[in-house]
Amino acid sequence: MKTKLATLLFLLFTTLIFAQTAITQPELKAHIAFLTSKKNAGRYPGGKLNKNVINYIIKDFRKNGIKKYNGTYKQPFMAHLRVKKGAPEKPDVQTWNVIGYIEGNDPKLKNEFIVLGAHYDHLGFGGGPSSKSNKIAIHPGADDNASGTAALMEIGEKLAAHQSQLKRSILLIAFGAEEQGLLGSTYFTEHPVVPLNNIKLMINMDMVGHLNDKNYVYMGGAGTFPNGEELMKNLGEAQGLTPIVHAGSVAGSDHVSFYKKHISVLGMHTGGHPEYHTPEDTLATLNLPGEQQVCEYIYNVIMKIAGTDYAMNFIQQD
Repeated sequence: MKTKLATLLFLLFTTLIFAQTAITQPELKAHIAFLTSKKNAGRYPGGKLNKNVINYIIKDFRKNGIKKYNGTYKQPFMAHLRVKKGAPEKPDVQTWNVIGYIEGNDPKLKNEFIVLGAHYDHLGFGGGPSSKSNKIAIHPGADDNASGTAALMEIGEKLAAHQSQLKRSILLIAFGAEEQGLLGSTYFTEHPVVPLNNIKLMINMDMVGHLNDKNYVYMGGAGTFPNGEELMKNLGEAQGLTPIVHAGSVAGSDHVSFYKKHISVLGMHTGGHPEYHTPEDTLATLNLPGEQQVCEYIYNVIMKIAGTDYAMNFIQQD
């Protein structure tokens, strides 16, 4: 009886540990459900609702042992809000980037950083120049980009659990005001918390929740670091995915801000869809098993580069 009880307790303990350190569909779903909830009203920059999202991300980082960098998780900046042509200007608002830190272990390489990023903001009630719908209604932004923000938290959790395997350090950054013109990532690259030449790769996740039945994962920038195209194809195929790998094609989201500073980048997504920038971009439309698969892929990429002495240098693409 004692042996059976001990076995049951061991299994329960290991199950709880696994649940806390694995990338899971229930946790992805819970993060996206919060981010897309009506009370967050489409995650528009500025104000109390913006602070609610910031606090949620910080709480998750803290719970998973992801540390502050230089004493704070928050990097504040002012955002100029976009309006349609001819519409009156809106006042600038304060918003934030959220930065978490996982230190590497190699005495030398821990001073080099891999940035994993995703923007957490969206379009609020729409009506701005980016909205593809004329409806004035909450734009939940489940794929764009609650999916990437949830992935950031889940991959961060697993990286923190395997910190002992890291040589290079990790910065996890949830960017604000991307929809207003890449404002958060631009601010970070103009006011970096670490020297820019110490950032060896920036991986950006923007819309990773619509993996299709062909398992296509799209990425730009794989040619901006040594053997990147081959690495991304091999690791993706090993994960059961079909990587659509571009050496260049660096455009459209927060990784652009880093590429302009001659930093190697990967811009990751699972493709466009009719719900993009409309009120119909909801949790119910997402492929959560597919997103989990994509998260594992990105985790493996990070471990290959941050967990080894993989040679990194910037390669310009046309």
